Amino acid sequence: MLRPETKARARALQILYSMEIGRGSLDDAVTRLARLTGPDPAVYDGAEALADAVIRERDDLDRHATEAADNWRLDRIAPVERNILRIGVHELLRGDVPPKVAIDEAVQLAHWFGGAKAPAFVNGVLDRVAHTIGRL
Repeated sequence: MLRPETKARARALQILYSMEIGRGSLDDAVTRLARLTGPDPAVYDGAEALADAVIRERDDLDRHATEAADNWRLDRIAPVERNILRIGVHELLRGDVPPKVAIDEAVQLAHWFGGAKAPAFVNGVLDRVAHTIGRL
């Protein structure tokens, strides 16, 4: 059974992806996802708050991810992996969870939703971010 925090991260990723692909608002993306997966207020409250924070901090999160992703422009990274990185960088910067947990959770999202090479890529970029900001 997944922890509510893990579910919230997965839902936040789905919300962010939906917004990036569909160009809708946060509320629209949350509503669409709730219709598909069923309402779960405990999960969606956390997911919506996380997605909102990532949206508000996107430029700063992208800067950290870009600096850590050698030879990769963020616009060349697939939307799923890009949003996983944003979530992971946000959690590393915020410091509410231990850095290894933030990285492990992001890698797990990459296993579930990303391509075959996504987990290693996400792990490498977030590890570098964590070291750069002094969290590891």
